[in-house]
Amino acid sequence: MSTRDAVEAALRAWNQHELDRGAPAVIDFDFHPPTTRHHDPADRLTTFRRLTQLREDTTEPAVLQRINADLAYLRALMGERATLDDYIRATQGCPANGWPPDYITTRGEIARECLDRLGVAWGTNTMADLAAIEGPLDATDAPDAIRDAATEYEPAVRAATGSHAPYDLSIETADVDAYWAYWLDGAGDRVRLRLNLRNASYTKVQARQFALHEVLGHGLQSASIAARCAAEDVSWVRLLSVHGPQQVLLEGWAQAMPLFITPDDENLITRVRLDHYTHLVRAELHLALNEGTPIEDCAKLAHSRVPWWHDNHIADILADRSTNPQLRSYMWAYAAGIDWFTHLATAPATTIQTVLHNAYRSPLTPNELQQLWPHGPDIGGPGAHATA
Repeated sequence: MSTRDAVEAALRAWNQHELDRGAPAVIDFDFHPPTTRHHDPADRLTTFRRLTQLREDTTEPAVLQRINADLAYLRALMGERATLDDYIRATQGCPANGWPPDYITTRGEIARECLDRLGVAWGTNTMADLAAIEGPLDATDAPDAIRDAATEYEPAVRAATGSHAPYDLSIETADVDAYWAYWLDGAGDRVRLRLNLRNASYTKVQARQFALHEVLGHGLQSASIAARCAAEDVSWVRLLSVHGPQQVLLEGWAQAMPLFITPDDENLITRVRLDHYTHLVRAELHLALNEGTPIEDCAKLAHSRVPWWHDNHIADILADRSTNPQLRSYMWAYAAGIDWFTHLATAPATTIQTVLHNAYRSPLTPNELQQLWPHGPDIGGPGAHATA
């Protein structure tokens, strides 16, 4: 058994342990599912020791990076608290530098201009007013609306990414006390989209956005990478986890897709501009909280930046980025990813094609993304004190 295969076996056993105890899964997408699905559970400390030993047995950079991400996450799960920058570098593969306040403000102004063109005012009712314009959608109608939009956009996404891989989509509903309203996982060409009814608040525009983000972003992308794994032997670990260094690619591309696929859809573009801004604000809070900024100061900053955020939402944002080992890592990928891909949308067409075609063949790390576009911005930000 190769070291890569041994790592995969260790991760599958650990994943079973987490599922058995009702904890979040370790594996979110299996690019190369085994024919035998039984795995004896292995607890966190046993897995930590296994992976530590396997790290000594390989010089393959991709396998080493994945092992280091898993070890960092295991340390956090068992109570060790690294500095935020060290933790993000080990898991997400990029620094937690952050962005200058003036840069964040400028991105907010861009979002506000988009809202103005739609006739939506900036204030405490912004999201309610935007939803009214976008057209409310009953949660029970969301699955069909998402499927229809995915069917409509699929040819354009395949043309942009060069993917010919098939995928089999199922859509389920869930009722979970968590931050997410939708979540995608799966194995091989099987893709499952879950809609969290507890957080469900869908519009017709959001159905189109989710079709791009979840189905044709995460779903088709993962199935495309899985198709390559079925056709050839690859060097990297064939399991996707949100604490791993591919999330910047996955979340960045999925969020920014309308800039590439539907650039003339003003409603979708407004959603991207809003998401870009609000994720930068979340990253600003992520840094502030982990630097010891008092809660009341973080809350004041959040209210001043995003007036439609309520106290309960802000409290969850802060807790997720401080006390939850998975989200303390994973949430950084949203800001880092959408910022980089938003800039990529302005790059030469040949550069865009190179990145997107590679992105549907391999789970690219931040370093690999920057190698494909050396002139792009720093992934993870230039630093809060850099010149905007």
